[in-house]
Amino acid sequence: MAEHKHDHEQEPKEIKKNKILLTAEEFKALEDKAKKCDEYFDRLLRLQADFDNYKKRLEKERIEFIKFANEEIIAEILQILDDFERAVDAGKIKHDFEVLYKGIEMIYKDFKEFLEQKGLKEIEAEGKPFNPNEHEAMMQEETDKHPEDYIVEEFQKGYTFNGRVIRPSKVKVAKKPTKK
Repeated sequence: MAEHKHDHEQEPKEIKKNKILLTAEEFKALEDKAKKCDEYFDRLLRLQADFDNYKKRLEKERIEFIKFANEEIIAEILQILDDFERAVDAGKIKHDFEVLYKGIEMIYKDFKEFLEQKGLKEIEAEGKPFNPNEHEAMMQEETDKHPEDYIVEEFQKGYTFNGRVIRPSKVKVAKKPTKK
């Protein structure tokens, strides 16, 4: 008879008509876990809201950065603009083409140096092998004077900015003459 338990020997958990009976300790543990779950859920909601706010703030800062990123460069270009104004004014007063030309030449040199300092570099083209990553072939010329696939003439300079091609050189490329 040890196999059968009597009603007074039943375990604390008893299932009757889909109801579960718990001890006070078990009920307290479940209650604590429910409170913890609510706490974690509230914390998750706050973290989600904080993260959404962070993303919005980051996007706003990114837009502001882009908007004003070139401010320093523009301020430096204004100096070059001032030089152009002085050259134009000097040309009006003196009516001397040589003075105007020398002024523009100096401004051109300064402007080119300024752009190089900022990371702009000319792509070498004429006399170099054709590179489709740096050069855009506009024409081909049949010739024996230059090796095949070498650049014969540059129509427009190409540039890289901090190592990235921002404008390929427009060029004419040598091609072996066809035999007649």
